[in-house]
Amino acid sequence: MTGAAGRPPILFPLFAGIETLDGVGEKTARHLAQLGIERPRDLLFTLPHAVVDRRLRPTLRDLPLPAVATVEVTIGGHIPPLRKGGPTRVLVRDAALEFQLVFFHARGDSLQKQLPVGQRRVVSGKVELFDGMAQMVHPDHILRPEEAARLPEWEPVYPLTAGVTQRLMARAAAGAVARAPDLEEWADPALVAREGWPRWRAAVQAAHAPAGMDELGVFSPSRRRLAYDELLAHQLTLALARQRLRRGKGRSTRGNGTLQARVLASLPYAPTAAQIRAVTEISADMASDRRMNRLLQGDVGAGKTLVAFLALLVAVEAGGQGVMMAPTEILARQHLESLRPLAEAARVPLEILTGRDKGAERAAKLAALRAGQIRILVGTHALFQKDVELQDLRLAVVDEQHRFGVEQRMELGAKGAAADVLVMTATPIPRSLALAQFGDMDVSVLDEKPAGRKPVRTALVSSGRMDEVVAHLKQAISEERQAYWVCPLVAESEVVDLTAAEDRFRSLRAELGEGVVGLVHGQMPPTEKDAAMADFVAGRTRVLVATTVIEVGVNVPDASIMVIERAEIFGLAQLHQLRGRVGRGSAQSTCLLMYQAPLSTTAERRLQVLRETEDGFRIAEEDLAMRGAGDLIGTAQSGLPRFRIADLERQSDLMAVAQADARKLLLDDPALTSARGKAARLLLWLMEQDRAIRLIDVG
Repeated sequence: MTGAAGRPPILFPLFAGIETLDGVGEKTARHLAQLGIERPRDLLFTLPHAVVDRRLRPTLRDLPLPAVATVEVTIGGHIPPLRKGGPTRVLVRDAALEFQLVFFHARGDSLQKQLPVGQRRVVSGKVELFDGMAQMVHPDHILRPEEAARLPEWEPVYPLTAGVTQRLMARAAAGAVARAPDLEEWADPALVAREGWPRWRAAVQAAHAPAGMDELGVFSPSRRRLAYDELLAHQLTLALARQRLRRGKGRSTRGNGTLQARVLASLPYAPTAAQIRAVTEISADMASDRRMNRLLQGDVGAGKTLVAFLALLVAVEAGGQGVMMAPTEILARQHLESLRPLAEAARVPLEILTGRDKGAERAAKLAALRAGQIRILVGTHALFQKDVELQDLRLAVVDEQHRFGVEQRMELGAKGAAADVLVMTATPIPRSLALAQFGDMDVSVLDEKPAGRKPVRTALVSSGRMDEVVAHLKQAISEERQAYWVCPLVAESEVVDLTAAEDRFRSLRAELGEGVVGLVHGQMPPTEKDAAMADFVAGRTRVLVATTVIEVGVNVPDASIMVIERAEIFGLAQLHQLRGRVGRGSAQSTCLLMYQAPLSTTAERRLQVLRETEDGFRIAEEDLAMRGAGDLIGTAQSGLPRFRIADLERQSDLMAVAQADARKLLLDDPALTSARGKAARLLLWLMEQDRAIRLIDVG
């Protein structure tokens, strides 16, 4: 058994350089790197995506053409080119049909040697009709009848890149498969038996030698087995991170409910059953002596802020402090605004700390934090800085999770001796993705809207009707209503014909009057951005032209109109988030999705889904079906792993099984020292989850 220091020797052949495989030289290695293939292991997990039927047939006679076919023929005459550079033709006959083999640029007598007149050969390739005669141009395979068994009946087709041919890829893959060792079983034996799965090595061999189209699908036993292994390794890593966080001594934080009671008494409405359930789950976690690591997932407008604040009050009631962290300064200020009335009702000191706090002001805040005078602190990444010390941090609430990775969650928890961590996300995530991304966390879901929220009317309008939309806006402004106008880009770009926010701002200002329209976009200095937001919140400006910076968290209850320009280029989840900025007050709200005709089928389906439902979870499932997992949360910053084999859209059931298995295995064998535990360590090495291995060995 190895420590974190080294990979087990049984895996060495799979982690050698790719050039160690037969037929792969330095140049091919460079080409393969383009496909992310740098070692034999990577080739094992690069599965064929199609097969070619190479089964031997007696004749081509009744074959519908064009088609790929394999047939045994007797070789007749060679017809030399009729003109310079023309093709050489070889007449052949199978059991019932004469046809031609066609070769361009044939050298000298090489064809005579390869296809001697009167002898028999097996040929395989694409057959087409040309001038009424069947012909096979440059056969893929020419074999003597006694060699024909070498040709697989179903030839796998691999993904390629420039400089790599199918033949080369197949040869290299066969070399990699030959190196696959027979590893001990890490999967639960009952699961393997129930699913009828092969062992790992047999699954690898079968996946690279599919016997027909059925074996390429996500439901074939060998592929499901390999997908499960990949998901299990990932879930083991997350479960180990979770185990370590929980093993990290937590502190029991129990509130007495007095501050919570003040807040609830001050509310004009009763919390939803989902909010009460979430607060109960969070309070129970905080009361236990293990670290809390929980995700609070709620749709737009489901009331996450109240739940988070009630959780922070548990920390304060227990004599400690709580922090709430947002990814941007605008959002941190938004949280401050929405928490202030709640904090006043509870009579609890609330402050904000961002990168903008400088000098004496910052020093005073830091001193008050250290002394415990500030009970609840809202802030940005500035909270991570070394000089930020709290007297007694009990709970850290992190907003908009997908901008923070597992490492940052651990880092923030480290600020408090054993602070509990609650992560909030307003992006409803389909279950399979939630498990992929947050498998190390426990999850509370807010799936009800607070009472009194009216549904938002959603309409599709083509951009040709811009004048009507502006007229509608004029009317609304005269009725003292407020509107957002979202533009796709900040500055005019030659490449894409998208209206720039600045141009739209100028044209709306000309139509609606000076001082009525504000502008917010990502390139503005923070102070200007905040000033523009403040004007809109206070109602000094009636229309806010913005880029997607307002997508998350902005809360202006009086805004009841949302215009989204070029809606067809936004993702579903983004449109849903933007629409969620209206419908927060008592007025009937409208969302206008402006599109440029003609719409592609997918764009049309996206906009229709949005018009039909406001259920964020249904929208997320649709989005996943349409776009795929990496796209759904922007793979670059999502922290979502890239799986080589597992397909999160179509194998989501496996993710849940893998999570349950990983947690159970660690519960029974926390240090992975049993026979199955050791096999699981091998799996982690095989899947390059070195971080997980460090977590076990540190543990």
